Amino acid sequence: VNVQYLTIADFSKPSNEERLFIIDMQLMQVVVKSLVAHGKNSGLKVANNFSNQLSSFQSSLGFYVTGEIYKGKHGASLELNGVEKGINDQAKERAIVIHGADYVSNKYVQQQGYIGRSLGCPAVPNNKVRDIIDAIQGASCMFVYAPNKNYLVQSALLN
Repeated sequence: VNVQYLTIADFSKPSNEERLFIIDMQLMQVVVKSLVAHGKNSGLKVANNFSNQLSSFQSSLGFYVTGEIYKGKHGASLELNGVEKGINDQAKERAIVIHGADYVSNKYVQQQGYIGRSLGCPAVPNNKVRDIIDAIQGASCMFVYAPNKNYLVQSALLN
């Protein structure tokens, strides 16, 4: 188990801001800040809609444990295992993973005011994906947050 790092994707922030934070729990400091995509049906610049359903193309909130690294259509990717029943436990079936994407870049922010969106994955910039995966692989905790009333009421881990 990788207890050195805690990863937070803060979807209360708009996608044109760095909102993925990797915290070194031993040093008690943020060691990585990055842009991160949300699902295309979650919202344009800000993620407001969330789902655990197949083909929803929305992000899922809650706690995840990082799984295996594999090479997929986006290159190196890191599986995410949702641990909240009914909230994000379909992550594996939905192929929700951390992967690099060219649409997660400052270039997109400059062109349109926000980054591109994924099919539900927390996609990160191609030039940071390897460092992010290397740091948080091995069963580390990731928390995808938004100030969503349904999640805040339904999460058994928060209540």
